[in-house]
Amino acid sequence: MKNSLQIVIGGEAGQGLVSLGELLARSFVRSGYHILVTQTYMSRIRGGHNTFAIRVGVAPVGAPQEQIDLLVALDDDTVKLHQAALTQADGAVVIDESSTVDAGRCVRVPFKKLADPKYENVIALGVVAALLGLDKAVVSEAVVAYFGSKDAVVVEANRAAVEAAYAWAVAAPQPIEKFAPAGASVSRLMLNGNEALALGALAAGVKFCAFYPMSPATSLVLKLIAHADEMGLVVEQAEDEIAAINMAIGASFAGSRSMTATSGGGFALMTEGVSLAAMTETPLVIVVAQRPGPATGLPTRTEQAELEFVLHAGHGEFPRAIFAPGSIEECFELMRRAFALAEASQGPVFLLTDQFLADSHRDALPFNLDASAALMLPPQEPATEPYKRYAITASGVSQRLFPGASRDLVVADSDEHDEEGHITEDLALRVKMVDKRLRKLKILTDNIVAPEYEGGDVPDILLINWGSTKGAVAEAAVRMRAAGRNVGTLHFSQVWPLAPAQFLDRLRGARRVVCVEGNATGQFARLIRRESGFTAGGLVPRYDGLPITPEYIIEGLGHE
Repeated sequence: MKNSLQIVIGGEAGQGLVSLGELLARSFVRSGYHILVTQTYMSRIRGGHNTFAIRVGVAPVGAPQEQIDLLVALDDDTVKLHQAALTQADGAVVIDESSTVDAGRCVRVPFKKLADPKYENVIALGVVAALLGLDKAVVSEAVVAYFGSKDAVVVEANRAAVEAAYAWAVAAPQPIEKFAPAGASVSRLMLNGNEALALGALAAGVKFCAFYPMSPATSLVLKLIAHADEMGLVVEQAEDEIAAINMAIGASFAGSRSMTATSGGGFALMTEGVSLAAMTETPLVIVVAQRPGPATGLPTRTEQAELEFVLHAGHGEFPRAIFAPGSIEECFELMRRAFALAEASQGPVFLLTDQFLADSHRDALPFNLDASAALMLPPQEPATEPYKRYAITASGVSQRLFPGASRDLVVADSDEHDEEGHITEDLALRVKMVDKRLRKLKILTDNIVAPEYEGGDVPDILLINWGSTKGAVAEAAVRMRAAGRNVGTLHFSQVWPLAPAQFLDRLRGARRVVCVEGNATGQFARLIRRESGFTAGGLVPRYDGLPITPEYIIEGLGHE
């Protein structure tokens, strides 16, 4: 029996493959398995070939794989496009019996005989569930829960289609090896990266979000909208990204925990606002969901090519922090941390994600709301009298009052200003104010999330990674260790600021250091060299728009 499978569902937009994929993934999670979902879809309003891939395992899975064990083809093009990726030993295809495509090892399903054609995707769900040995009751429960908000007749029709498909598949020839049974089932969540980020923001107390829709960031905001009423949250769709960031700054200035979310093209319009937040010392969380550029690039694919852009965005010199989660759990926790750090440092804090992590559904245990690490903050300094919003302090942090919330006058300006907030051209004071703002960098450096190391003390190969490559690198290392190689991994979930003392000995102790990144130029490797003086000996880049996989890494190391 197999312990891990890669299932790819393919078809044209509108055929219901997302519903099929989500139902199958939920059935796996309800059955006690671990899953990781990746989606590919063309940048079109209608049509185009889409896929919904589920990597499912008895043990946790952190990355997709290149080869396909089971291909569920809702049209003939799916077979033509993906058949070459089938595992040669036992890869199989589920396809309609009327198809004339040579699909090799396959299960030809009489879709039209089993139920109305509009339930084709649900029929495929029942067939696949039966072939893999999932409990029919669990699958039926997932269907009822999924369609529960619809008319009872619709719910029953979908459940009946699953039952009919399951009965047919049990009696049909079985070219697919049964899947290994899962362990004891425990209550787990199934959510994607953007949903986890949204929940992290809600847990952090976000009260205002302004945005302009741009994939792959939009679904994060849609999740916030879904809970806005019950959580007392205001979400505003602005006329453009310039307005969005300025609205968020205004809401934060008035006392609401605020954020915005966008992708690279939208963030390009926000950069002046980043400097405004820095100059006015206003807390703001900015999520940048990366996708391939330049310009519109590949708007529905993934990449990690905006690290340097975000690091240097905004004119002038001022502190910032940049987080880059690599798992569902890190999405939730680092979002909470970003809000806390923005409040503590009174400035912009960034969270870098990408299409792969944003759209990837995974299973996770319920989040622990009490587990957030406390920030190390400088002692509170006494307020000045009369009130000075930008009073020069040893920590760089000044008392922050909200306009209208007290008898004090709160003044802010985008020009250089004095301690009270009024415009100044006193050049000696200018130096003092720059130094004041830069002193807040210590708050950021005191609260750096240290990179995670796995492996022996002196690895032959050390794989550096950041953000969403975490799972693929971890699995590649496991496979390489199983083959007798001495491999270590160093994952960064915070990419700025960096503290070389936390990782430089690891880099120097390894015989060979390779950076794995979803970009063409090794942006993080360059950043490490700039900050620590250490030059990585190799790079495994990927920039074709697809997520990095364990096989891709192992093959890339072999080509170096």
